[in-house]
Amino acid sequence: MAREGSDGAGKPDRKVVARNRKAWHKYVILESQEAGIVLTGPEVKSLREGKASIAESYGRVKNREVFLLNMDVPPYGPAAYVGHEPKRERKLLLHRSEIEKLSGRLEQKGTTLVPLSLYFKDGRAKVELALARTAHRHDRREAEREKSDRRAMRRAKER
Repeated sequence: MAREGSDGAGKPDRKVVARNRKAWHKYVILESQEAGIVLTGPEVKSLREGKASIAESYGRVKNREVFLLNMDVPPYGPAAYVGHEPKRERKLLLHRSEIEKLSGRLEQKGTTLVPLSLYFKDGRAKVELALARTAHRHDRREAEREKSDRRAMRRAKER
């Protein structure tokens, strides 16, 4: 688990549990925002151990509520008798206005809701959600070209 430290300017520590690195390659990120996530006790313990995967997960708006589907949180060992379904649907906590804005943007063709990272902020589990659209081949090529251009400029400065 990586830890993004405080810079002394009042920004809280973030203990990153999981990142969705594939999202940056598969999608063009339009905008992102933070959301709380509803979890059970053993799920929180499992996350604190760094056991979670958001690589295949995605968000949905149902009945004016946002849910994260397919996020994998394996059972916490000492609480195995309680148990939980590892890939259950988990409710996300957003303000009503944010949900309405998201649902309006999700109605556009080709947009989806993907989690970018899962972390603890001030002791609470949070997920960074991104409104994204599928990256087509030409988008990926353009991104790769920009990356190589930045690399070349950085090398030129070093000389």
